[in-house]
Amino acid sequence: MSSQQLPRIGITLGDPAGIGPEVLVKALPEIQNRCHPVLYGSRWAAELGAEISKKKLPNELEVSDVDIDKPSDFEFGTVHATCGQIAIDSVTRSAIDALEGRLDAIMTCPLNKEAIHAAGSNDIGHQEILGRLANSTATATMLMTPGLRVVHLSTHKSLGQAVEFVTQDNVLQKIVLCADSFRSWGMADPRIAVSALNPHGGEGGLLGREEIEELAPAVEQAQSQGIHAVGPIPADSVFNRAINGEFDVVIALYHDQGHIAIKVHNFHESISATLGLPFIRTSVDHGTAFDIAGKGIANPKSTIAAIDAAIVLANGQLGH
Repeated sequence: MSSQQLPRIGITLGDPAGIGPEVLVKALPEIQNRCHPVLYGSRWAAELGAEISKKKLPNELEVSDVDIDKPSDFEFGTVHATCGQIAIDSVTRSAIDALEGRLDAIMTCPLNKEAIHAAGSNDIGHQEILGRLANSTATATMLMTPGLRVVHLSTHKSLGQAVEFVTQDNVLQKIVLCADSFRSWGMADPRIAVSALNPHGGEGGLLGREEIEELAPAVEQAQSQGIHAVGPIPADSVFNRAINGEFDVVIALYHDQGHIAIKVHNFHESISATLGLPFIRTSVDHGTAFDIAGKGIANPKSTIAAIDAAIVLANGQLGH
């Protein structure tokens, strides 16, 4: 297959003070024969990533340069408004190119929330930035690692707020969004399991009534729409059943319920994808790792996995 036929994957370098540029440069040799990568970020950050990795940037590498100079007081592992602005501009430019059909998918390296706020952004992170740019009203985070996929009902909410968010309408909307997204990625009949909220699934209402009043009705309504949904299933068993191949995806009801399952199962190859956008977006499932940034020891496994996932989704080849 020629490079012209390979999917064009936009890759944002993230915060230059973090490990994004390093892991991306380390990943490039692994993925260049499977896609046409387009880097979004300041060229000096990419070159710094190459220097740290003791590698060279390929001469033919396409770079959409965010032309913001390196700060005179730049240091790895520190919050800097300029680095936050570079990360914002990189994501914005890649999203516009994806919306206008110049990319088949995008993969984002981590940004730092403090840095983007220092740059004047009110967004919490990538998902909020991309949702705003795409005018998407309903988005969701899906974490993936070999053998397990988890879609979150909510992520950036306190535990109390997350429990209040467990309503029949919200759960049904997430089931439908999940089913529609999987179908668009090539899986005709995704098997969707909904996790319970309370211990032992609420024990018939003795330990909570959300399973009876919100979750079960949402699942039944999804089934009436032809969606292969089951649940609610107690959280202490649903993820293991998915790992054993019974389900294609689990809907977790709050941040840690899903994140813990994914990261315990396989942390280094875990990645995320965003549902509800008009383009494909995957991401590494780790942060800027300021504690090791600039040391040359960052592991690129998640970056490689996230790019490979973008390729699979762009090709419509998601399988059970």
